[in-house]
Amino acid sequence: MTTTFRVALIPGDGVGPEVVAGAVSVLEAAGRRFGFGFEWTELVVGGAGIDAYGIACRPEDVEACRQADAILLGAVGGPRWDNPDATVRPEQALFALRGGLGLYANLRPITVHRQLIGASPLKPELLEGVDCLIVRELTSGLYFGKPSEQRTTDEGRAAIDTLWYTEAEIRRIVTLAFELARSRRRKVTQVDKANVLATSRLWRKVTDEVHADFPDVELEHRLVDSAAMTLARWPSGFDVLVTENLFGDILSDEAAVIAGSLGMLPSASIGTRETGYGRHGLYEPIHGSAPDIAGQDVANPLGTILSAAMLLRWSLGCEDAAVAIEAAVDEALDAGYRTRDLLPGDSGDQAALALVGTKEMARVIGDRIAI
Repeated sequence: MTTTFRVALIPGDGVGPEVVAGAVSVLEAAGRRFGFGFEWTELVVGGAGIDAYGIACRPEDVEACRQADAILLGAVGGPRWDNPDATVRPEQALFALRGGLGLYANLRPITVHRQLIGASPLKPELLEGVDCLIVRELTSGLYFGKPSEQRTTDEGRAAIDTLWYTEAEIRRIVTLAFELARSRRRKVTQVDKANVLATSRLWRKVTDEVHADFPDVELEHRLVDSAAMTLARWPSGFDVLVTENLFGDILSDEAAVIAGSLGMLPSASIGTRETGYGRHGLYEPIHGSAPDIAGQDVANPLGTILSAAMLLRWSLGCEDAAVAIEAAVDEALDAGYRTRDLLPGDSGDQAALALVGTKEMARVIGDRIAI
C-alpha cells in the first residue's frame, strides 16, 4: 500500500509560489520513484493572507499546519506591506507558526557546491571543507519579548524591545546542538555577546552545564562580532554554531554569501513533536520573497528544493529520497544548468553553462530523480 504524506503548502508572496511549485514537482518525482504520494493542503498566508483575510496567519492556518506531517513554505513579505506603522505585517505569520507549533530550532546547513565556487565572493582556498550547521533559537529572544512597542514620552518618541531568555529555552536548543554535533565533527561554537548582555551570560552558563553531558564534543564560546568576522575569513573552522534568535538570523544570512547565492540554502524549523514518520517541522529557503523578480521565471528554486529534501529526511523518514534529490541537484549543476544568480562574474566562464529559469531548473532535477 502506498504511503500518502500530508504536507501543508504555504506559497506566500513574491517568488514564493514559483519556487514552491518547483519543489512540489521534484517531491512528486521522488514519490513516483520511491513509492509514496502526497496530499497537499495549500494555505494563503503572509502578505497574501493580509490581502485575503486581513491577517497574516489565521488560527485555522496554524491548525492545518499542525495536522500535516510537514510544512513547506516559499517566502512572505514585500514592499506592499512594509508600512512601519501597520499593526498587521506578513512576518507575523512566521511568529504565529513558530510559536503556535513549538518550532523552537532553526537548522541552516552551510555548504559550498564545488560547481559554484566561482559564484562565491570568497577566495576559492577559503571554501575548502566548508560544512557547518547554524542552529538558531527561534521562539524567544528579542523577536518575542514583551514589551515591544513605540511610546510617546516628554522627550519625544521612544521605542522598546525586550530581550528575554529562560534557562529551559536555552537548554533545549543547546542540547539539540550537541546532539547534532555528535553525528558531525563533534564541535560546538556557542555565539553570544556575553561581554555586554546578561542574557548572553546566562547562555554561556547553561551551555557549559549541558556540555558536561557531552564530554566527547568540543565546545568554544565566541562573541558574535568575532564569529561574523571568522565566517568571512575561515568558514571551514566551524562545525555546529548555536546561538540566540537575532544573532542567528544575521549570521545565517551572512553565511549564505559563502555558498554564492541566497537562493542555494535550505532550512528546517523543528520542535520536539514526533509524527508517525519523523519530527514535525517547517521547511523553507532562507531567501526572501524577491518581489522585484516575481512572475519572471528567473528565481532560483534550489534552496526550496533542498529544503524539500530536508523535509523528506527529518519529517517523513525518507532518507533515500532526500539523498536522491540532493544528488540530482549536484548532477544538474555538474551539467552546467544555472539560474542567473549562479552565473560566475567572468563572462568567459559562462560560455559552457546553460542559463535556465525556475521551471526548467526544477524540471531537469525532477528528470534526474526519475532515472
